Amino acid sequence: MLLIDCFRRPSHELQTRKKQSSKQLEQVRPLIRDPIKILLLGAGESGKTTIIKQMRILHIQNSYSIDERLDRLSDIFENIHESIYELVREAILHELKFDSLANQRCAEYILRVGRQSPEKPSMEYVQCVRSLWADRGIQRCYKRANEFQLIESAKYFLDRVEKISMPGYIPSNGDILNCRKITTGIQETRFNVRMPVSLGGGFQEFRMFDVGGQRHHRSKWMQAFEGVQAVLFLVSCGSFDQTLREDPKQNRLAEGFELFRGVWHNRFLAETGVVVFLNKQDVLEQKLLAGKSIRTYFPEYDDYVAFADKDQLYDELSRTRSFIRSKLVDITNEPPRRTSHLIGRKRSCFYHFTVATDTQSVRTVFNEVQNIVLTKNLSSVNVL
Repeated sequence: MLLIDCFRRPSHELQTRKKQSSKQLEQVRPLIRDPIKILLLGAGESGKTTIIKQMRILHIQNSYSIDERLDRLSDIFENIHESIYELVREAILHELKFDSLANQRCAEYILRVGRQSPEKPSMEYVQCVRSLWADRGIQRCYKRANEFQLIESAKYFLDRVEKISMPGYIPSNGDILNCRKITTGIQETRFNVRMPVSLGGGFQEFRMFDVGGQRHHRSKWMQAFEGVQAVLFLVSCGSFDQTLREDPKQNRLAEGFELFRGVWHNRFLAETGVVVFLNKQDVLEQKLLAGKSIRTYFPEYDDYVAFADKDQLYDELSRTRSFIRSKLVDITNEPPRRTSHLIGRKRSCFYHFTVATDTQSVRTVFNEVQNIVLTKNLSSVNVL
């Protein structure tokens, strides 16, 4: 009898409930299959455009054609030239000595080229860049990069200048991800993501919008707010010791906090899910290992008490990451601004530590973002 009981058919009530659930899911499937609109926000150089590039690499077959890759060469050459030009200019400004007279002449040559990069780097140009990048004076200057405006991919490209300058070179995914170009206007990327079998399988269309993060571009943000189902807000954790390009008196991380406050309290985004990418964890770690500390720029860090792990150990990286996250959590706990109708309403904010140039890291995090958005959509139609 016990064995028979174990294999007995589900009760009539259970079968009925299952049929109702399947029927309900069938009815709402067209609703949850509408394109999902995601908006990327954050200060300039926080990594928004890199996330867009990752979406293409992860979800679009043959994400970048040969022609598109070759078109990126001009931007890459601009990154190389901007990097070496700024390093030479700052080294001279700070009276840092070059290793040799030959390197001094290379520096003068780079300055004569001017701010605009050469269309096709000559052999002389490439050799000068290589020699200067190996120069101890330039390396000393590079260690002070937080004191002036140097793109974070400077080392990546200067290490590869000879290879990139070779005839017939085709930029890799790594080159594309590290290539820096200021976003102007609103850029849209569309891609399809496979849906779980429980939701009928197939693909879900995502539309991701990247909006320029510099101050003079932020007036365009409102144009992209309509119909947004999720905001991915990027904070550049590795920029705690840098200032804005457009305002040398404003700390980049502090600007990120203020921007997040404006987004979180914006009444037009009150019903929108918010996911924060605490980005550039690799840059943060490198700076901490070099002996820098966030307390120099945020004195309140000294009073911050982080929860230790089970072994009562909490290294400087973990504590700094936790401190930055806590600053954002504090903002979400602030009372709403001029939005009395929102008082008492519970909102959730999700946090992820990311490295936008790491494809596998972004793949993992975006899978979680996808689940958050789909869950929210199902809840809105009373399926969950």
